[in-house]
Amino acid sequence: MLKMMCNGRFDDNSQWLDRGLHYGDGLFETMAVRDGGIPLWNRHWQRLQQGCQRLQITSPDKALLETEIATLARGYGQAVMKLLLTRGQGERGYRIPAQAQPNRYLFLSSWPDPVNTAVRLHVCETRLGLNPALAGIKHLNRLEQVLARSEWQDPQIQEGIMLDQNGCVIEGTMSNIFWARQQRLYTAELSQCGVAGIMRELVMEATQTLNISIQTGLWPLSEMMQADEIFITNSLICVWPVRYINNKEYIPGPITKKLQQHLQHLYEN
Repeated sequence: MLKMMCNGRFDDNSQWLDRGLHYGDGLFETMAVRDGGIPLWNRHWQRLQQGCQRLQITSPDKALLETEIATLARGYGQAVMKLLLTRGQGERGYRIPAQAQPNRYLFLSSWPDPVNTAVRLHVCETRLGLNPALAGIKHLNRLEQVLARSEWQDPQIQEGIMLDQNGCVIEGTMSNIFWARQQRLYTAELSQCGVAGIMRELVMEATQTLNISIQTGLWPLSEMMQADEIFITNSLICVWPVRYINNKEYIPGPITKKLQQHLQHLYEN
């Protein structure tokens, strides 16, 4: 027996049984659309596959998904597409249904307004929990980011820095963070928490081509604050130079500019 109400009205829509709604049981990808296509589609697909393997969710048919994406994106020169993949419907309880049929949802939205100046970051009080089983993948459980983003309303602040439970710099609420000091680039390793971003991967590959020394590890906020230059990345913003963290000023430097120039072709029409 199952009866449902939504906003005070009885509702028999079976989609309310989706485990993505009840448990955050699924994955997502946020992708840039250019001229009706997804420039970084293969990398998004690879990460989606990794997430499916980790969560034991049946992967969608790639050709079918590509057709659906092309249909939704057709005619748009620049937009944002979000793909949600959930485990599908299930009965009450945490047990994974034996014959779960994943659901896929695609959303298309307008491209965000451009940020023409180097950005300002807020240091978030909300900390990331440590969970190697979920580290790296883009799962639907985003309450930590929701709480972190609620910490500021100032429109001059574009992003927040998130630390782990030990006070080490991990990422932004929607981005990965890099910083340079004495011509060496640093970024967090993500074995315990955080999202392995598409642009993070591309930046790390670019350092090999550009002969930039890079090191991954775990460092406290105080270490990053001594940086010569800082930037953040994701698949929509590419590389954003950081100008302020709270009230401390940073100047976009040569490593940031070199990586911006190297990666800008990804979104050129």
